Amino acid sequence: MKTSMNTTAAPKKKLAVFGLASCFGCQLQITNMEPHLLEVLDQVELSYWQLTSSQPKPNDYDIAVIEGAVTTQEAQELVKEIRQTASVVIAIGACAVTGGIPGLAAPRFDERVEEVYSSTCPQACGSLQAPVPVSAVVPVDFEVRCCPIDPRDFVSVLERVLQGSNRSISTATLCGECKRNERGCFWGRGIMCLGLVTRSGCSARCPSLGRPCNGCAGLSKDANTASAKVIATEWGIDPARFEEALEMFNQQSMEDNCG
Repeated sequence: MKTSMNTTAAPKKKLAVFGLASCFGCQLQITNMEPHLLEVLDQVELSYWQLTSSQPKPNDYDIAVIEGAVTTQEAQELVKEIRQTASVVIAIGACAVTGGIPGLAAPRFDERVEEVYSSTCPQACGSLQAPVPVSAVVPVDFEVRCCPIDPRDFVSVLERVLQGSNRSISTATLCGECKRNERGCFWGRGIMCLGLVTRSGCSARCPSLGRPCNGCAGLSKDANTASAKVIATEWGIDPARFEEALEMFNQQSMEDNCG
């Protein structure tokens, strides 16, 4: 006796993309995947994307992608709502993952706001607050690091969300990648490079192009910032300058990791 097989495909996961305080460059990186974009998006049901449509935010979605830092009370409430709605939250780009460039305003925040807006902040700004990464407000399930993101990293994370994976995430520093790529060290030429303390995973893109690492992937959990400052001193670079360079993308994490 023949048995019929149920060939009904499982419903696609609904994907929503949100933009907070950022330049939207990481979202643009996703659109730059021209040869593969439609194939990637065909794996999900794109229910919302601020960058591509003026449609209102839906009430139902499975996967939320968030670019940008949380810089207002309104954004904080939105992120909490997103977390309650989505089963998976992905933070993309340095602004969302570490606070990024907006995070530079965190120290002396009130003074900086007054410097820019004087005594009256435009209503369009919303209720401003010191910038923080998404993970400072709600738990984040996946991250796509760097500024801007590598589209291939985004695709890899999306595949992990959809297909599952037991891949472990490296917390090593970038210096190891430079050694594997057999690139010369900038420090030996008296050029400051933040690869000493920056998280690996980008295949040392900037050093491979002849530019020192600027730390956009965020501080590694394995980083020893105290030792890095000692090395900076040995190479004739003021440790304060090293720490100041780290502030560009790591203001939030420096509060916890830099001594």
